[in-house]
Amino acid sequence: MIEQTFVALKPDAVQRGLTGEIIKRFEQVGMKIVAMKMVWVTPEFSKKHYREHVDKPFYKGLEEFIIQGPVIGMVLEGVSSVDTVRKMVGSTEPKSAAPGTIRGDFSHHSYSYADQKGIPIKNLIHASGNKKDAEYEIALWFTKSEMHNYKTVHEVHTQ
Repeated sequence: MIEQTFVALKPDAVQRGLTGEIIKRFEQVGMKIVAMKMVWVTPEFSKKHYREHVDKPFYKGLEEFIIQGPVIGMVLEGVSSVDTVRKMVGSTEPKSAAPGTIRGDFSHHSYSYADQKGIPIKNLIHASGNKKDAEYEIALWFTKSEMHNYKTVHEVHTQ
């Protein structure tokens, strides 16, 4: 039941000053941050992170976007964290994301707008799509020594 998932706050979230608000939402539902750091993603690292997209036509724009500014990577831990975080993040296309989700509240880009402008979709955040992806992404972004184990107030008061 308790699992870990990976989240990256993309350059547009950092540049727009939304990182605190986004992190706050995860903490408010009881997700525990067990690792977090800010990095500049390199083209080489982008290819490892987005390995399933490298041969797709949109990859070049995705890489240009993810390396344009700092990214905050973090590992969240909680009950069904992969599914819970995906639900909180909302649809990959912000225009289609429900109000109340991170993308629905803070972005309105659409695939057609991005395609028309020849830019990647600005959707603020990446969240692991499933448990297998989460395991791969966590191991890619963090060493074991960068992971932290501690009790939150929720854990202390439910024992």
